[in-house]
Amino acid sequence: MWRTEDTVRLQTRSGRDATAVWMDLALAGMQLPAGVVLDGEAIVYIAGRIDFGAAQSRANSTPARARVLAERHPGHYFVFDVLRHPAHGDTRGWSYVRRRALLEHLLEEYGMGPPIQAVPTTTDVELARAWCEALQPQGVEGLVIKVGASTYRGGSRQWRKVRHAETVDAKVVGHTGPASRPRALAVRLPDGRIALSQALKAAPSAQMAPFLEGAGPGRQARTGGGDRYRAVDVDAVVEVLAGTTRHAVVTVTRVR
Repeated sequence: MWRTEDTVRLQTRSGRDATAVWMDLALAGMQLPAGVVLDGEAIVYIAGRIDFGAAQSRANSTPARARVLAERHPGHYFVFDVLRHPAHGDTRGWSYVRRRALLEHLLEEYGMGPPIQAVPTTTDVELARAWCEALQPQGVEGLVIKVGASTYRGGSRQWRKVRHAETVDAKVVGHTGPASRPRALAVRLPDGRIALSQALKAAPSAQMAPFLEGAGPGRQARTGGGDRYRAVDVDAVVEVLAGTTRHAVVTVTRVR
């Protein structure tokens, strides 16, 4: 989230401008002082639980559709870090502890609250474990462990994620259903097995359609367990829940 002199710009990790589909958060961000750059994540709550599918649907919608979705389920912006401050300039070279203190002061000074709020943090291991268990029913995936002295290096995996169910990346090698609206994906797991995913939610199905439609007709194939799928050659990777791969059935959580 960038607060410029005149407006607020929201940008995805890949650099795409997402302001138009998260306009409710952009308007809330106007309370921040010009020159602030925050690192965070836009989420959607449904029935008291974080719904990543709903957030992906918003991110992939048109601006008009996004306005309708925002009226039904407003967005929230969880702030992880402050990367630039009007009084201090670029803060990425600061330690995390120092950046966190600046972030908390910034949000308090400008009266920020929901929908823009900092994620909770602690140095108490037992409290962190309690949070991990207590927040799981709300859709929280787990914890991120950061070194207090660490600087901010965008794009690097310098922090450790602890998830309730470990995930792995898997290469897409095929699908079931029409390419324009795939029902499931065939993926190659890190151990080499090819597995058929459980039914895709609307958002990842829509995200995969452009890859599959451009891959040609493909050929009929079967997984090691005998499930039929159409094999295609696509340059696509998805994140799957490793906890569901015991019987070569996977759950796609997001498209990389």
